[in-house]
Amino acid sequence: MRRTEPIEETLEPQVLALNNAHAAELSWLDLGRLRHLSSRAFHARRIGAVDAFLIAFDQGADYDSPNFLWFKARHARFVYVDRVVVAQSARGRGLAKALYRDLFDAAREAGHERVVCEVNATPPNPASDAFHAALGFTVVGEAETDGGKKRVRYFTRGL
Repeated sequence: MRRTEPIEETLEPQVLALNNAHAAELSWLDLGRLRHLSSRAFHARRIGAVDAFLIAFDQGADYDSPNFLWFKARHARFVYVDRVVVAQSARGRGLAKALYRDLFDAAREAGHERVVCEVNATPPNPASDAFHAALGFTVVGEAETDGGKKRVRYFTRGL
């Protein structure tokens, strides 16, 4: 497994650039919002010189994402994957899987029983659908977001 490491402040510009290159699948961030998210995260890790990164929150996070709040209304305890992305040049090396395995270990160690996330249905993200299915996630709901511009499917995976 690839080694995951914390997202240090010196690497925030690279994290921000990678995030914003995939804003359609994630959401656009500025540096202040990235720092806000990272400081409240249950788990914020990267691989390499930001070849990939993941940011996740537990149920106690002060976070206003409608997708996070959907899970919070339904589960007492969970870890929510807010964003995970792999640089185009680093794809196919198992980095996203390594980030998720690291998250599963941390969540289990903290006493959590499930990891949750959402994947865009509109616009579609078939690669993410297939990836999450291969990791054992199942669909538990869906919703429209962003004023009806997006439709998401909600996934859960037991630990």
